[in-house]
Amino acid sequence: MTVRIAMWSGPRNISTAMMRAFENREDTVVVDEPFYAYYLQATGLSHPMAQEIIRSQPTAWSVVAEALSVAPVSADVFYQKHMTHHMLREIDLSWTSNLKNCFLIRDPKPVVKSYSLKMDSVTQDDIGIIRQFELYEEISAITGQDMPVIDARQFLADPQSGLRRLCDQCAIPDSSKMLNWPEGRRETDGVWASHWYGAVENSTGFQPATDAPITLTAGQQKIADEANEYYQLLLQKC
Repeated sequence: MTVRIAMWSGPRNISTAMMRAFENREDTVVVDEPFYAYYLQATGLSHPMAQEIIRSQPTAWSVVAEALSVAPVSADVFYQKHMTHHMLREIDLSWTSNLKNCFLIRDPKPVVKSYSLKMDSVTQDDIGIIRQFELYEEISAITGQDMPVIDARQFLADPQSGLRRLCDQCAIPDSSKMLNWPEGRRETDGVWASHWYGAVENSTGFQPATDAPITLTAGQQKIADEANEYYQLLLQKC
């Protein structure tokens, strides 16, 4: 039976690198942000390449959810990279009971900074950290799972141990192939890759976290401070 892994992350995390790690396994297929088109269609937000994204994926959340949770998959592992801010509150999350749900978290301050370098503005909803905490609570209540929570900085300090632990928690074999991958773009990358994936396309493995100083505007700092309360609650679950 295929193990379906849903990795719930906010933007500007190591989520695409984590997808690369899983895709480099011989037993795994991956899907990249399958609710993105639905999210853009439902919100009308102006994102880079919005129309291309909407044309590239189904825009009905129920169609996406069914494909992720019950459709046949020709692999032992089906890895799903999800953005928490794409999960609008109208979505019925009962389909997540067919998945092994995991949460990938990151300190809000570097998230806000990184996001602001790619977009003209940033809001609390854009970074998805409060929504990530809500999803943790909601999916936990639905599934009763003991869901892995992975902090990006802690993970990058020792990716090998982090991957071994994650594989054990997901009941799949550990694989050394997850530590490195060929550089470049993948056919499985979303059409938005040209805007967002520059760094990971040049990577061949997980890069250590940096301690470079981060400067935010007053408005950006307010967003980071508000999100930090929810990040800290999730961090306690690591």
